[in-house]
Amino acid sequence: MVAAFNGLGGGAAVCISFEEISGFTDCPLPVILGCAIGAITFSGSIIAFCKLQGLISKTIKKTNFLLTSNILFFLLTIASGIYFHIDNSFINIFTLAIISSIWGIVIVMPIGGADMPIVISVLNSFSGWASVAIGFSQQNILMITVGTIIGISGSILAIIMTKSMNRSIKDIFFIKKSSLKNNIFMENIATTGSPQDAAFIMQNAQKVIIVPGFGMAAASAQHALKTMGDLLQKKFGVNVKYAIHPVAGRMPGHMNVLLAEANVNYNDVYQLEDINREFSTADVAYVIGANDITNPEAKNNPLSPLYGMPILEVAAAKTVFFVKRSLNTGYSGAENPLFFAPNTYMLYGDAKKVTEEIDKYLEQSA
Repeated sequence: MVAAFNGLGGGAAVCISFEEISGFTDCPLPVILGCAIGAITFSGSIIAFCKLQGLISKTIKKTNFLLTSNILFFLLTIASGIYFHIDNSFINIFTLAIISSIWGIVIVMPIGGADMPIVISVLNSFSGWASVAIGFSQQNILMITVGTIIGISGSILAIIMTKSMNRSIKDIFFIKKSSLKNNIFMENIATTGSPQDAAFIMQNAQKVIIVPGFGMAAASAQHALKTMGDLLQKKFGVNVKYAIHPVAGRMPGHMNVLLAEANVNYNDVYQLEDINREFSTADVAYVIGANDITNPEAKNNPLSPLYGMPILEVAAAKTVFFVKRSLNTGYSGAENPLFFAPNTYMLYGDAKKVTEEIDKYLEQSA
């Protein structure tokens, strides 16, 4: 939804720039910037929306050809902007919009789903700067002010997220990232558990740490998860905590909002830096719909697209339950060897249904 709204903001800036060419007499630089930045925001946001919605699943690998293409479209955008400055015709600004739109597609298409929250933040910032440019062309103080707030806040959010993932904007948008295929899915067999197994082990535990991910959001499992946590705490006296990774889900704060919606006690929710040391003392780590944020490849494999990103150290728990539909990779495309660890049990199925099954067994226990 955020990606779609960013695209609408960029598209609006382009439409206004088309209308503006008939009325301005001063330097058309604000119109050029508004059109170019707005078009990049529009097309890039549409690609981001399609990737997050699963309409586009294939990611084009970053190659020297794509880097050359970015340079080419950068030069074409500048050239078309200069040509429009010389000849303020509709066809010239339309050409500028088309070239910029194609450039937006070229920029975003090679980026994988794991980095898409950062891309959305950058595009959010772009939509703000496009509004600023159009605001100057119309001498509209409100557009300039609001656009500046959006532009700066989007930039700050992108910086915070890149630091949380130990990445850089340059790495995400322009540098080729290779990955190492271990074929671990063909060489190992994951141990399968059941909701009844999970209920029995968790009710006899002293400490359970729950790690929510996008799978929880997609299945709307937060309320069933809250019920599970309450049963463990009130009925069995288990110490239950929730561990939040900075980029869990699709946007920062995604998991916090969903847990708050389910009325999970805020004092039971911990950020990565505050909870990581506790996994070694936890009897159970219950990972519900998360993958990349727990993947040890981020620490151990320099060729992994996740390498360098801080992860939640769920592997240190005595028992790890993974609630997932399958052994498929996360949005980064990186295989997760934790699925095959001796202390890991896979609970296959819809996150809400699996958790509700656990709730049922907990309620039935004496």
